[in-house]
Parts: sequence; C-alpha cells; structure tokens
Amino acid sequence: MEIEPGQMPAERALWHREQRDLEPQLSFIREEFEAGFRLVAQIDRPAASVFGSARIGEGHPWYALARAVGGAFAREGWAVVTGGGPGLMEAANRGAKEAGGLSVGLGIHLPREQVMNRWLDLSYDFKHFYARKVCFVKASEGFVTCPGGWGTNDELFEALVLIQTAKIHHFPVVLVGDGHWTSFRRWSERMVDDGTLAPADLDIVSFTNDPDEAAAIVITCYRQLCSHVTTAADG
Repeated sequence: MEIEPGQMPAERALWHREQRDLEPQLSFIREEFEAGFRLVAQIDRPAASVFGSARIGEGHPWYALARAVGGAFAREGWAVVTGGGPGLMEAANRGAKEAGGLSVGLGIHLPREQVMNRWLDLSYDFKHFYARKVCFVKASEGFVTCPGGWGTNDELFEALVLIQTAKIHHFPVVLVGDGHWTSFRRWSERMVDDGTLAPADLDIVSFTNDPDEAAAIVITCYRQLCSHVTTAADG
C-alpha cells in the first residue's frame, strides 16, 4: 500500500515534491537544528570531528589508528566529535574518553549498523543528514577523516566544498589511513590535469599516518600558525 506524502513522517516527506502541508516539515527542520545546536553549545573546548567507517572493528590497524587520533586530541585538551556509531567512530570516541577528554557523538537513525557507541559524554541522534552535517562543521575546528565508505566520503567532500567555495573559513582537513587515500590523491591530481580542479585546491587536504601529527596539523591551524592563514591574509 502506497503512503500518501501527508501521512509520512516529516523527515521522509521532505523529499516528496507534492506536499500540501509544509508546516510539519518546517517544524521538523527547526527542531533538528535546535537540538543539534543545543548539543554543540555544551562543548566547552575546541573540538575536532573524526570521520570513519562503521564497519571496521577492533583488531584492525585502522581501529587502533582512529583510537590513537582520539587520544592525541584529548591529551591536548580538545574534544572529539564523531558520528557516534561503531567501528572507527567508536575507536576515536574511545581514544578520547580513555585519555580523559570530552567525547561527543552526532548520531543518525539508519536502517542498519548505526548504533550509538558506549564511549560518549554528549550525544544526539539525528533523523536527517543535513542538520547533522551542519552540526559537524559548527562543532569543529578541523576534520580528520579515517578510511570509510560512501558515508565517510560524503562528509569529507561536504567539508572540502565548503572550504573551496569559501562558505566557511578555512580549517584543516587531514586524511589518515595507510594506503587508503592513494586513489583519492591520484584522482584529485587528475582533476587538476583535466582543469576541473584548481592546483591550489589540493592544499586544502593534508595526509599523514601519524595520529599525533594529525592532531598537530589541526591544532596549529586553530592557533593561526599554519600556511593556510598566511595565504588567506595575503589573498
């Protein structure tokens, strides 16, 4: 039996063109943003968002890497924000929590695999991606992206486009995970060769497999000591 748009939950009806009553959708959007912003307001220190696959479990080298990244930020007095789920998100939250830091999860209702992990001090479970994405940027001074699938890459490219188009001030984007980003680098260089990407756009991204260096890159930019700040001032 087909469900009429007016009978759908607001978060699903948003995607349907024919919708007579807009008020439930507009109210839903406002409630999602308000809840997310209230959570972000509780973060009492600088924060970095760490993205990564929900499907990589403990025992994998990437889990250890994400856990170490979380710990590196916590030791510097920073909060760590993730998608709040299992896998590499859990690892980063766990690393932050174990190091005595503030661990935050911006979760999302999904049909499969997304369950909030147990290493969170603050959390909110969103129903829709758009409000969650805004809150990732609002909460963070930089992004560290571990290996992941389409969802992780969606979050990565969202950040890159916002920086590239100057919709947000530059903040660092660091990619970690030995070997995983080789194709990304080649593809980006190909886009420069094809003229679809400016050579300077490649400078938005940093690469490292050292958790302490990943944290240092973000923290250096936060302190306005990185080359991106100089470039912006000169431009």
